[in-house]
Amino acid sequence: MPNAYLASSIPPHELAELHRLMNEEVEDVAVFFMNPDGIITVWNRGAEEMKGFTAQDAIGSHLALLYTDEDRARNWPQHNLDEARKNGFYREETWRRRKDASLFWARIALTALRDESGRLLGFSKITFDLTDHKLLERCVKEREHTRRILRAANAGTWTWHPERERINVCENFLALLGRPDTDTTLTLDEWMKFVHPDDRPLVARKFEAARANGPGVPFAAEMRLCPIDSMPRWFYVQADWYREKPDDPYELNGVNVDIQQLKTAEAELRQAIDKLKEADKRKDEFLAMLAHELRNPLAPIRAAAEVLRMVKLDDAQVQETSAVIARQVTHMTSLVDDLLDVSRVTRGLVKLDKAPLDVRQIVTEAVEQVNPIVRARRHHLALHLSPLATIVLGDRKRLVQIIANLLNNAAKFTHEGGHIVLKTEVQDGKVLLSVTDDGIGMEPQLAARVFELFAQAERTPDRSSGGLGLGLALVKTLVELQGGTVSCWSEGLGKGSSFTVCLPLVHVPGNRLEPRNEGANAQPAKRPLRIMVVDDNVDAAAMMAMLLNASGHQVTVEHRAPQALARARAERPDVYLLDIGLPEMDGKELAQRLRRQPETDEAVLIAVTGYGREQDREAALAAGFNHHLVKPVDAAELRALLAQISARRP
Repeated sequence: MPNAYLASSIPPHELAELHRLMNEEVEDVAVFFMNPDGIITVWNRGAEEMKGFTAQDAIGSHLALLYTDEDRARNWPQHNLDEARKNGFYREETWRRRKDASLFWARIALTALRDESGRLLGFSKITFDLTDHKLLERCVKEREHTRRILRAANAGTWTWHPERERINVCENFLALLGRPDTDTTLTLDEWMKFVHPDDRPLVARKFEAARANGPGVPFAAEMRLCPIDSMPRWFYVQADWYREKPDDPYELNGVNVDIQQLKTAEAELRQAIDKLKEADKRKDEFLAMLAHELRNPLAPIRAAAEVLRMVKLDDAQVQETSAVIARQVTHMTSLVDDLLDVSRVTRGLVKLDKAPLDVRQIVTEAVEQVNPIVRARRHHLALHLSPLATIVLGDRKRLVQIIANLLNNAAKFTHEGGHIVLKTEVQDGKVLLSVTDDGIGMEPQLAARVFELFAQAERTPDRSSGGLGLGLALVKTLVELQGGTVSCWSEGLGKGSSFTVCLPLVHVPGNRLEPRNEGANAQPAKRPLRIMVVDDNVDAAAMMAMLLNASGHQVTVEHRAPQALARARAERPDVYLLDIGLPEMDGKELAQRLRRQPETDEAVLIAVTGYGREQDREAALAAGFNHHLVKPVDAAELRALLAQISARRP
């Protein structure tokens, strides 16, 4: 028990009267006493004013009367008494309940009262109402929380007082504009100076409409505000009317939220949508052009088939009709090959075999390829080749394709008898190769996107030059794969075009260049081969058999894999031409089974398929095929392959 301490200079009876007056007259502090069981025995006027309970309500009731339902549920009144009994006192700040069930924030001091012997006589409790202080503290915290939110959201608040023509702005509003030292109280004209000049008329009308219409009409707008040290930024503004008391004038409270990123994203999205629409339009034009280009060769093929069916022809007429069909099939194959090639290249599936190459040799090979079309259109092709060494590191086949595509493009879009110039030069460690023509030229907007897929469909509306317009898209991707760049220039329609390829120049010690591959000549067949054709397409199998028979080979045909397996064991052909897309058992599984049969394990297996991707070829070879041919099969290529196989047979 603490030492007793009571200092007084007045007699005991006067001191007792002072205690009585304090308990009775003090109104700002609640003071009351309880017996050891927590039953209220003394209740002062301050307690009644603060808590709403009269002396009749309180005296004789337990301390729990003054606690909230939640505190009573967790037996908090008894906990407080026990803590005071054990420690001599208990203090806390918390919510307490009034008689009308309203709450107030209380600071309490609960003290255990003991006599000189230490016997517990009861408890005293003093309570201070700190609700206003608590609310002020909460307002301060909420204000700081609001500041943090505004900073995180790049937003600022403002309040317009129309009757005073003043606008109060928050500090973050000014910080967003790079003006932290500006006064937070502004006139409307001063506030309007923050607004972009082009947006001020709209914002001014918004304020005038708000003044005229008053409460009930929302204020919302998008505007640009001008930070002092950067470009204007877009803000979304939302405001509404408010007043604290019925007699107070209305004020317009608003918030400005920075939406510059949203505006930028919106503009980028709109551009992306426009590009998609344009790409979709060009795709539709391309598909229409593709249908046109495919129908062109189909028309003479169909007519030739009808002639062969309806008319008895002599040998010369049959050969002429066959030549028509062969030419048109070759053309269709070229179209499909272009489509497959651009698909492989644009998806990064092309593998380059790079080596030091002399650009002059590449030019020679490319000119050889395009010479027929140049001669057919009576163009004047001039070569101006640099006398300096023009060595680049690249893939021979693809570099020839690049130059051939550019020359083909020039030939197609240059009138008969026109001029084409191919020029090479060395500048600043680069090899520049340009193809210039005096043809139809192009408008600037087309020149800017001429290397995009489908873009060239617009160059010749009548499509008289033919082709799918994929060549330049291939050129761009292939040049970039070789580490170079390609550009296009035209002064306009009717003024010709110029395409320039720029490739890094390399220095090769001793001029060690890749030798030119002239290609192996097909060996003549030593003897006819026994060949089995397996294809579920009856017409395709029959035509292939006729071609092979005409080449002097012995041919058998099967349309189903199980029958082909059984017949193969009995007849043991030298070569099998297998379609990959067979029913019941596909061509790859058939090839694997042929490899497992001792009668056919050494036969030559040739895959004949419409799937021409690199991964398709690799899958066929992994299944046991020796060769992979893509439909429609080039007859000359097949004859050469069979001649090589025949030459290797004992």
